[in-house]
Amino acid sequence: MNIKVCGITQFKQLQQLEALNIDYAGLIFYKDSPRYMGEKLSGKQLKEADFDIKKVGVFVNPTYSELLDAIDEYGLDIVQLHGNETPEMCEELSAEVEVIKAFRIAGDESINIDEMVMPYDAVCDFYLFDTAGLKESFGGTGQQFDWKILKKAKIEKPFFLSGGIGPDDVQKVRSFSHPDFFAIDINSKFEISPGVKDMAAILKFLQGFK
Repeated sequence: MNIKVCGITQFKQLQQLEALNIDYAGLIFYKDSPRYMGEKLSGKQLKEADFDIKKVGVFVNPTYSELLDAIDEYGLDIVQLHGNETPEMCEELSAEVEVIKAFRIAGDESINIDEMVMPYDAVCDFYLFDTAGLKESFGGTGQQFDWKILKKAKIEKPFFLSGGIGPDDVQKVRSFSHPDFFAIDINSKFEISPGVKDMAAILKFLQGFK
């Protein structure tokens, strides 16, 4: 099971995730997020660290130059686009770095996932499915959408499952099956406060998959 822990704001916690063999760490560059990493993490420190963990920069409707600057300053391995970014931007960006395109899923079972992702099929490396919230909310709702919506879709690209996954969801995650299910993305349910992770809860969660 590949695991991404999103909303990291402390270098020490990034080191701890590395020690736990977590696969991906999400660094949020969206200023309106309570987990905005801002000046809390040094680009120089991140670039010089010899980490196996993949650094994922999370953005909402950025400009292309903002993306390039962040990739360069922080040594990002992957960029996650969580807003209304176009396939054209994804295609241009994919020449520089791996791209995760995020989609927000509401509770409507009539939604056609395959139609939603089709324009991005050839221009990104991964999808991420998160819970839709209010109009101004781009993830971080702490709520789960109905995963059955994904089971009915072909998708045909590795995807991250996100949205309100908590410490008690080990069995639910283990029982979820889809040929392209690649990783889970955990965040707010594993926190002491916004941007400060509960490492004991993360460790216990990991042990549930052994």
